[in-house]
Amino acid sequence: MQLRDAQIGDGDLVQTLFTGISRGTERLVFEGRVPPKEAERMRVPGQEGSFPFPVKYGYSAVGRVLEGDHAGAHVFTLHPHQTAFRAPATMLTVVPDSLPVERAVLGANMETALNILWDSGASAGDKIAVIGAGVVGSLTGYLAAKLPGARVTLIDVNASRSGLADTLGCSFAVPADAPTDCDVVIHTSASEEGLALALSLAGQEATVVEASWFGSTTVTVPLGGAFHSRRLRLVSSQVGHLPPARAPRWSHHRRIAMALDLLCDPKLDALISAETAFSDLPDSYGAILSNPDTLCHRIRYETP
Repeated sequence: MQLRDAQIGDGDLVQTLFTGISRGTERLVFEGRVPPKEAERMRVPGQEGSFPFPVKYGYSAVGRVLEGDHAGAHVFTLHPHQTAFRAPATMLTVVPDSLPVERAVLGANMETALNILWDSGASAGDKIAVIGAGVVGSLTGYLAAKLPGARVTLIDVNASRSGLADTLGCSFAVPADAPTDCDVVIHTSASEEGLALALSLAGQEATVVEASWFGSTTVTVPLGGAFHSRRLRLVSSQVGHLPPARAPRWSHHRRIAMALDLLCDPKLDALISAETAFSDLPDSYGAILSNPDTLCHRIRYETP
């Protein structure tokens, strides 16, 4: 990875304070697993270069506005890892005073989790399983656990994630001990085994949400057995679009503003697994992405 800032361009001038590495998507980009037909949809604001890697990528930036409509404010926006940049004021969301800027790097992940919960149709009292205790899965479980009477289990092959689940208000299970006959099952592990498990845990006429993105990887989906007799509903979820039922009243800006509000709980600091200085990122980026213990890895920028 080469460390190089882009031309700053037009718009509000933002001095970056922190960015977050979203391991799942950035690892696919780093490994060259973005399908050519999805390349345009996968572009992010401020991206330099084209897929495959090397390309300047990333979408969780928090900074201080030095010039422009939001001058003096701390803002969140979708932008690659970069020390400073300009962005249209309409792309910037002011970070709430009650949210530490260090935690605001989880904004894009929380926005994704909120969209997943909407797509799932989960409601009060439901028995809910979330497979994959990464950042998005954990945040989805955290939100689901706030539904009155909901029983939420985070499921992961890594038994050490049980403490994280407890912090977020969820039960925990390894796959062999996962609860069955669930009303809603949400899959975020980006593994073929996890998707098969999700289908096996769903009860009669339950909803299974596939929130993972496999990139160019082809996966086998076990749609035999009881899939049809149980009349399961398999739903994809992707944060690029609002669920149809929400679209008349919600905008992308309203959704990210709500995501930032939802991050004001100090418990969510448990999702920051480590921090690296931006100047050290070229030498450590690959190792961060390949480490299975990485949750949200925060990048720190030195300010003048």
